[in-house]
Amino acid sequence: MERRDVTPGLEPRIESIWIKTGRRGPMLRVPEARLVEDVGIEGNADRGGARQVTIVDADAWERATSELGTPVDPSARRANVLLRGIDLAGSADRVLRLGSCRIRIRGETRPCGRMDEAADGLREKLEPEWRGGAYGVVLEGGSITVGDPAGWE
Repeated sequence: MERRDVTPGLEPRIESIWIKTGRRGPMLRVPEARLVEDVGIEGNADRGGARQVTIVDADAWERATSELGTPVDPSARRANVLLRGIDLAGSADRVLRLGSCRIRIRGETRPCGRMDEAADGLREKLEPEWRGGAYGVVLEGGSITVGDPAGWE
């Protein structure tokens, strides 16, 4: 597979931010969030460890739901950040910049059975090419806002 880092002709950016309120709890859409170095997103239920921040690519999400034939709100993915114009496939150990923050991608966020609760067959459609997203650790914290630029270092 040919690797592409960003979508040509598109300024990569943060499209949405969510805070996970608790295990199986609702995802709260917010206009901004604070990332804390080596901890994760302030107020998020999952913090620490290697999965401090979870990220999904809007283009990959849309390809999956298009193949499914059913529109599904990306909040169903239960990721913290939705990016537009950044390909996450194969990005383990790369550093992603979100606004002034830096995140080291640690791996692929594999889709779980909860995806089929959102829409039957969604899990299968998220399997290829890291469509389920990526997770990482916060190297440099700060605030992120919807619309902030994103990019690889």
